[in-house]
Amino acid sequence: MRSPTRLPGLLVAAALALGVARGAALAYAPSVADLDAAARAVGNRRDVAQRIGLSVFSTRWSAQVTQISANQLGEHLIVGIRLWGVKFHRPITRDEFVEEVATLVERTFVAAPATEEIDVWASVPIAVAKGVVVSGDLAKPTSRTVFSLTVRRGETAAAVRARASARSDGVFWDPSWSRAAFRPS
Repeated sequence: MRSPTRLPGLLVAAALALGVARGAALAYAPSVADLDAAARAVGNRRDVAQRIGLSVFSTRWSAQVTQISANQLGEHLIVGIRLWGVKFHRPITRDEFVEEVATLVERTFVAAPATEEIDVWASVPIAVAKGVVVSGDLAKPTSRTVFSLTVRRGETAAAVRARASARSDGVFWDPSWSRAAFRPS
């Protein structure tokens, strides 16, 4: 049996230990942005993808960002941002979509200034029949690209917006998706 004079000291020590442990657990509780950045980062420079993700996932975008990839070969750092082209979080216009893409590109260059090129693309699901092989060498595709944009370091945000809006070089818009996906301006 413990000495009655030591019991208050042990209780105080236990309370302090519990308080410190509880505070430590709260101090390191990851945010949703932290979790999304970690879960959606891929590539051989996953650390860079995750750093970009921390910036990107601090905002709720209308178009869901499903993946951020960062790959480096020698001095060349290429980043990819994949968007889901269906089930937007709110109805948006085509111009609002372009604005979100341009803002994603800006945030990426700020978060990873060594990035040489950013490829942004939106995909939509393709219906596949039950029993169809969807992985491996004989896989049938389960999604298709409906929008893509390539941006090189040094291109201004205004130039990106103008190029994406005008459907010019380095930009692809699937015409049927573009007509159906957005609310009228």
